[in-house]
Amino acid sequence: MVRTLLSFAFCLPIVAQTTATLSGDITDQTGAAMPGVAVRLSNVLTGYSAQLETTADGRFQFANIPFQSYVLRLEKTGFDVSERALSLRSNIPVRLDVTMKISGQGTAIDVTASEIRATIDTEATGTRTELDASSFDRLPQQASGRGIESVLLSFPGFAANANGAIHPRGAHNQMTFVIDGMPISDQLTGAFANAVDPTIVQTIELFTGDVPAEYGNKVSGVANITTRTGVGSGRKAGGSTQLYAAGFDTLSQVTQVMGGTEKFGYLLSANTLESHRYLDSVSLDNLHNGGNSERAFARFDYQPNSQDQLRLNLIGGRSSFELANLRSQHESGQRQRQGMRDFSASLGWVRTIDARSTFDATASYRTSIAQLFPSEGDTPVTASQARHLSTITLSARYNRLAGAHTLRFGADVQRFPVSENFSFGVTHPDFNDPMSDEYLEGLLPFDLTRRGRLFQFTGKRTGAMDTWFFQDRVRYGRLTLSLGMRFDNYRFLARGTQWQPRLGVAYHLKETGTVFRASYNRTYQTPPNENLLLSSSREAGLLAPDAVREAFGGGAIVITPERQDFFELGLQQTITRFVGFSGSFYHKRSNDLQDNDNFLNTGIIFPITLSQSRVNGAEGRFNFLPSRGVSGSLSFTHYRAIVTPPFTGGLFLGSSALESLSAGPFIIDHDQTLGIHGILNYAWKKKWWSTLSVRYDSGLVSNPSDPADVATDPDYADLLPYVNLSTDPTRVRPRTITDVSVGYDRYRGDKKAWDLSFQLVNAFNTTALYNFQSVFVGTRVVQPRTAGAKLRFYW
Repeated sequence: MVRTLLSFAFCLPIVAQTTATLSGDITDQTGAAMPGVAVRLSNVLTGYSAQLETTADGRFQFANIPFQSYVLRLEKTGFDVSERALSLRSNIPVRLDVTMKISGQGTAIDVTASEIRATIDTEATGTRTELDASSFDRLPQQASGRGIESVLLSFPGFAANANGAIHPRGAHNQMTFVIDGMPISDQLTGAFANAVDPTIVQTIELFTGDVPAEYGNKVSGVANITTRTGVGSGRKAGGSTQLYAAGFDTLSQVTQVMGGTEKFGYLLSANTLESHRYLDSVSLDNLHNGGNSERAFARFDYQPNSQDQLRLNLIGGRSSFELANLRSQHESGQRQRQGMRDFSASLGWVRTIDARSTFDATASYRTSIAQLFPSEGDTPVTASQARHLSTITLSARYNRLAGAHTLRFGADVQRFPVSENFSFGVTHPDFNDPMSDEYLEGLLPFDLTRRGRLFQFTGKRTGAMDTWFFQDRVRYGRLTLSLGMRFDNYRFLARGTQWQPRLGVAYHLKETGTVFRASYNRTYQTPPNENLLLSSSREAGLLAPDAVREAFGGGAIVITPERQDFFELGLQQTITRFVGFSGSFYHKRSNDLQDNDNFLNTGIIFPITLSQSRVNGAEGRFNFLPSRGVSGSLSFTHYRAIVTPPFTGGLFLGSSALESLSAGPFIIDHDQTLGIHGILNYAWKKKWWSTLSVRYDSGLVSNPSDPADVATDPDYADLLPYVNLSTDPTRVRPRTITDVSVGYDRYRGDKKAWDLSFQLVNAFNTTALYNFQSVFVGTRVVQPRTAGAKLRFYW
């Protein structure tokens, strides 16, 4: 009889606060150690797979494992194959010792086929999706200014917007990225900040429903990112160099080096990018739209003893790019540029206290600088900006296993110093013509064509938020409970506190392969810190249209955090051995909804709030596990987002629709009736592969512009066929975008030597818009057909 020992041992290293560790000894029936046993840990639903061979003394160890359910498979010639189903959902180390039997003496497989090829996650109490790097590395993606958001777009619940921006479940953005325990709530799309490089990522765990209590700040979506590590790689140094070239003179390279032992590991990554279509264009002509960026990442792991583990992450980068011009701006000689720089550092420590408890802590610092440089030909407005935003975070967690309970207690301390310098002036006499019905008297002092002066704003403040939380995950037979409570104390321009219960339940009906789930979350989402000082100022309030200014008493009201109640019902269903489905219905109601105003098609955003909002949505995802080389997914998303004025904050200049939008409830611009995204993968003989991605978007809400005015406007007339201004609400027209990639992997023995791939983005050259003259995001055009090639060498 096979003997298996499952225990929790304090003698194992832990690589990161949000990952698990598994180790053990493999012996034969005499108790002798078994070297050279092939050990594989995998989850076919997420695409995660790690494999190694036992050492001379029969030991194996996996680190940096994302929280999930797995199958461990052991193989050695002359012995029965052994498979075990494991649930690894805590950073408390797990030890598994196995005795293997000689072939012919009985099977060693103690899990059912449905457990081995699980098409559903039986413990998820809310919408949670996870992908391994192997699943998204082959996706056809735009290189210019894009980051991890382009990967998240393949998940259900998101609507696509320009420059890689995504709207999670009816929210503008409000996402938090947690990189190896370091939270980042800045907007990370190419127009607003330097994005996360997908090549450093090992796995992405995405929460959009029943978000655990440890996450706060921006929680419409939480992307928990585990980066790659060199721990246990068995090599002192190895790496790869990737070269990429595509249309619009796009060139990029990524070079990575990694290595390590059981106690030490490192990963170094550097990438550069240059393109003449750095961001999505504001016109069909792609005028003045070049840019470049450089990014670097380093991760170091060290285990000084059997109880402690240290991890240091360093992230830095810069970008410089032109702001795309309308035709009139190009003819006028406008040549605005934007520059960004950022640096992040985080130090993590994990200590194993005993066999059932750990303590972990993270200290992190992130700073970012954004600058807008004006030019002599700016029209209709000239502007400049220098913004500096930093975030300092101290976090501590205590984890304990107690019977059916997985407990996690924690506290966070955050400080965020902000400084802002912004100026603008009207440069075109028609922009704020006193004879026009849209004339704003508050702009007259800053009309340079009428003897005005530059508007100037300078501000500097430091905000704070202190948090504590408790969460308990309870497994009782078929039932899983997620019980959490969070308390936030926010102190900045506004002050507030909020208790936030997070409750979820899942029930697994094994007989039919069904999981029912339900959850309720109370959330407290803080305002974006980008340009928050100006947006909340009296100076900005005086520039707003009369109807907006009168709605909040003629001055400015400080932007306060959003308070939201979030309800979700969900279902997971195993359809066949290779097909599973996950779907949900949700309702969100909010006070002081957080959103942004984009300043005249630039990369400058100004936070705003709206008094109330309600979002109702439904979404689902079919997962097709690998079968005869074919795999894929099919996701659909629907939601309706209705908001109620008045507005607070922002900097709305020349926004003719703003008064009408202030009159009563309206459907906001990130509302979309239907989004469908299908991905089909095919792999042949381990060498050849191809990926097909097809995405349909029914269209976001646009500005309710007068078609007659648009038809006579040389900047926008040729975009009129791609927007429907006769509906209520007006929307950009539906689009279907097809992307294709094919590749070949070359091996030397069992190791990859090089790979080559080709991709075609927007294969049918569909002309379409992301948005049109939106008060909130402006106008952006979908990238036309673009071909690219990627060559990567491993060494």
